[in-house]
Amino acid sequence: MQDRLTKLRKIKEMGIEPYGGRFTRSHKIKQLIEDFREGTLTRVSGRIMALRGHGKAAFLDIQDESGRIQIYVKKDDIETEDFLLFKNLDIGDIIGLEGTLFLTQKGEKTIKVRRLFLLSKSLRPLPEKWHGLKDIEIRYRRRSLDLIVNPVTKETFLARAEIIREIRMFLKRRGFVEVETPMLQSLAGGAKAKPFVTHYNALNCDVYLRIAPEIYLKRLLVGGLEKIYELSRNFRNEGISTVHNPEFTMLEVYEAYADYTDMMHLSEELIINLVNALMGAGLRSISREAKIKWGDKEINLSPPWTKVSFYDVLKRETGIDFEKEDLDFKGVGKELGLQLIEIESPWVLLNKVFEKFVQPKLVHPTFVIDYPTFLCPLAKRKKDNPKLSERFELFIGGQELANAYSELNDPLEQRKRFEEQVLEQGGRIDQDFLAALEQGMPPAGGLGIGVDRLIMLLTDKSSIREVLLFPQLKPVKKTETKELKN
Repeated sequence: MQDRLTKLRKIKEMGIEPYGGRFTRSHKIKQLIEDFREGTLTRVSGRIMALRGHGKAAFLDIQDESGRIQIYVKKDDIETEDFLLFKNLDIGDIIGLEGTLFLTQKGEKTIKVRRLFLLSKSLRPLPEKWHGLKDIEIRYRRRSLDLIVNPVTKETFLARAEIIREIRMFLKRRGFVEVETPMLQSLAGGAKAKPFVTHYNALNCDVYLRIAPEIYLKRLLVGGLEKIYELSRNFRNEGISTVHNPEFTMLEVYEAYADYTDMMHLSEELIINLVNALMGAGLRSISREAKIKWGDKEINLSPPWTKVSFYDVLKRETGIDFEKEDLDFKGVGKELGLQLIEIESPWVLLNKVFEKFVQPKLVHPTFVIDYPTFLCPLAKRKKDNPKLSERFELFIGGQELANAYSELNDPLEQRKRFEEQVLEQGGRIDQDFLAALEQGMPPAGGLGIGVDRLIMLLTDKSSIREVLLFPQLKPVKKTETKELKN
């Protein structure tokens, strides 16, 4: 770094601004390579990634967002000032240049430099080229550096952008309208999760970062918006793991006069459409049988996708009928080797059994249906069995990706369920939502998809941190901070 600061001083003494302004490019590097013609005059810019030779001639590699190309600098071909500037350049510097395309004797596509411009002097060296940036912790903490030196990281986030763009296009083609609902809410509702609490000074009251937008979206159904979706952030003050980040992206879709079977078709079509879109963009490969690789798993996405009943699949994997009314849930939990605490409710125990014995085996796309009603306070009961709800969860690769209901639109039944929930878990009833329901909400299907987990699947990543540009991490200790700075 001291050497770079010395060069910075020399550059300033030459009267050159080391942090230049606007630079007009005629091409991106990828375009030059694909449409290569010797003799073409071009203006490009990028970061120096390699430097070979320091005499009267040298080769450099520069990289922009689209790709990487070799450039050739020769003392006799450029102005004296430009050559002196070149002698003070380092790997990591961002430059602009003007030159012509040619092929080297080895046939490598190269730009012969005529003019050179310094756009940003890099004061911190890039990682040593033979080792690169491999430390996972540093990759996440210094994502800008990760993007510079690891092409796969950049490809992942370009794929993420393509997936999100395609989600919006898919829904637009089907007549859905994107809406926005509050991030700050007076009541944390729409899901079971611990919220982040903050204080609204202007109104002198506590508010919550939303855990789900569901309640507000259903109020829009009441207002006459029939096909809506929201694609944005939710926040849950809970654990961090390979599949959990406290700040995450969710897609929630609602369609009036539909039900959960329509949401099954929608989610199946959406995911297959995304795979096809990534194939078309060259960001994913898929076999003729619609199989993709995710880690060590091979997943068959060919429709129609499997449907299994919640209680049936539990019984199949454990041999226990959890639908029995007199079942000793805690006794069964201990028998199955689960870690229990005294206050755990039956729904918590059911989820633990499912996560341990069933979920890892749901590799190929599977809709788990017929959830018990006491697990689904916002879903309609099944007409032929009121103890079960019209709900599904979608699992792929052993991970939950989606959750959907036939939405409960009976205001009296909804009030009763909220009251039971408050008695059991505490909290307050959302009177504004109930007032909206009492105006009359059309029957509807609602679907929620964990976008980050979906992107993990589609980009073959095993950790949610690989698909979040800036995942939540533990605070750095002072000693660790000093080490990173050095």
